[in-house]
Amino acid sequence: MNSKREFLKQSLTTMLALGASALTAKGFAQKQPLNKPAAVANVQVKPIVVSTWQHGLAANQEAWGILVKHGKAIDAVEAGVRIPEADPDVMTVGYGGYPDREGNVTLDACIMDENQNCGSVAFLQHIKHPISVARLVMDKTPHVMLVGEGALQFAKSQGFQEQNLLTSKAKKAWQDWLVESKYAPVINIENHDTIGMLALDSNGDLSGACTTSGAAFKMSGRVGDSPIIGAGLYVDNEVGAATATGMGELMIKTVGCHLVVEMMRQGMTPTQACKAAVERIANKLGDYKQFQVGFLALSKSGEYGSFCIQPGFNYAVTSKAGSQLLDAASILKV
Repeated sequence: MNSKREFLKQSLTTMLALGASALTAKGFAQKQPLNKPAAVANVQVKPIVVSTWQHGLAANQEAWGILVKHGKAIDAVEAGVRIPEADPDVMTVGYGGYPDREGNVTLDACIMDENQNCGSVAFLQHIKHPISVARLVMDKTPHVMLVGEGALQFAKSQGFQEQNLLTSKAKKAWQDWLVESKYAPVINIENHDTIGMLALDSNGDLSGACTTSGAAFKMSGRVGDSPIIGAGLYVDNEVGAATATGMGELMIKTVGCHLVVEMMRQGMTPTQACKAAVERIANKLGDYKQFQVGFLALSKSGEYGSFCIQPGFNYAVTSKAGSQLLDAASILKV
């Protein structure tokens, strides 16, 4: 009888010790920096917003102003990417973007919320904020994508005003290009043609947005991955979200962002999923050293990660810990 009582006592002591250890481990994890995947995997880091490239820092600040007030992720990502859309110095997005080879600025954008509602516009001209047109396609039509003249007419019906998006700086770059008219994308220059943004709000909901003026001096009518749900952006509120940058045709061929999210569903971290997607593209290409492809992902728990082919791709992260610009890991090294 005494031995049985002693056995039960020892068992209870062991269980309490294990429970204390687990709590200690959890508390330790919560104190780790946000950019340590092992730490954030076990805690809810929210709100948080991440976006591609250096111009994502200013975009993140606009989005953060909404998130910190317990606003919705969908409102935050729309407001955030409007900042580079309106900045003429960001020549790969919106107003002031590089034109196509005919000298026309054509814009693409998409947006997606936590309920898999999404909206998109492609080959849209004369409208400064394609992301807000895409939002209205999502909110006010039975469709997902509107293109060209139809997208323009819809935008005007919603009160958007037409304006000339070709700045003198972009026009000169186009005229200089016309001298040889040679289309040869430059890695991390002409190819960083997007801002993709992902946000997790205080309610634990994910949303994303992506907007671009596309590849510089592209053929008239060319559309890349940015307005295509699953290629340039994908959100699954049960798992996570992903956005892409680089040569859009490669993301279209692999439905890259959907691929990243599905790999996260299988248990990969955001960084691991981005790496696996990039490696799949690189293996298919063979001559991948001539291209740039990069993915950025955010999980339901607030963990983020990125990976690319070429060094030089960076991304912005904003949370309660502040803002930072991080370099993505890459297959090739400096």
